[in-house]
Amino acid sequence: MITTRAWVEQIMGMPISVHVRAFDIDRAEIRHAVEQVFTHLRRADSVFSTYSPDSDLMRSRHGRVAASDLDPWIGKVDKLCRAATGATGGLFTSDLLGPDGTRGWDPTGLVKGWAVRDAAEHLRGIDHIGFSINAGGDIVCGLGRGSTALASPWRIGIQDPNRPDIIARVVDVVDGALATSGTVARGNHIIDPRTGAPVRRRSSTTVIGPDLMWADIWATATFVDTAAMTDRPEWSAYTLLLL
Repeated sequence: MITTRAWVEQIMGMPISVHVRAFDIDRAEIRHAVEQVFTHLRRADSVFSTYSPDSDLMRSRHGRVAASDLDPWIGKVDKLCRAATGATGGLFTSDLLGPDGTRGWDPTGLVKGWAVRDAAEHLRGIDHIGFSINAGGDIVCGLGRGSTALASPWRIGIQDPNRPDIIARVVDVVDGALATSGTVARGNHIIDPRTGAPVRRRSSTTVIGPDLMWADIWATATFVDTAAMTDRPEWSAYTLLLL
């Protein structure tokens, strides 16, 4: 019989849940892989937190550390941010005001999707499981090795931005990702890089595709400009839902 179990930890200022399906859910290797997922995400939080003055990101922003002494993830994410800015025509930006009021490099709009996507690899290496990781509504689903028998979809509800107590759409995902950007949970926090002003619209954009990092990037870009993915055949594997 297939059993599902969930683990939840508070990381990056949000509850992050890992759900696993398996015929033998009590296997030690499953628990170990889940622990590795959370360890991976805690490292990302410690490196990129904009709320901790001792994170590599904030020490870098304030010139308190040499580039050679930074965690190597800093350089990797910097390259990814540049790629995201180029791919979206500047609709995604990492040049933002931080919680301390200073302006500088802030990759956190990319880091969550990137970190969760890569953390999921710890589960993909386990035999005969299906899994889903939910980080504040950004979700990656997948299968372990030899897991065809567990390839049933995870049913993901998308909140109605105008009636937050209502599920507006339900999407089935077996192996892929879903990310949503909007103003319901955090208010007008998404900046239009073209004007420097927040996008003041009570709506949401959801992007579904094979890669959580890029789904998250495009969810942000299409919230800023809903036509951002129009006539972009190179991104045809991604689907946009507007609410």
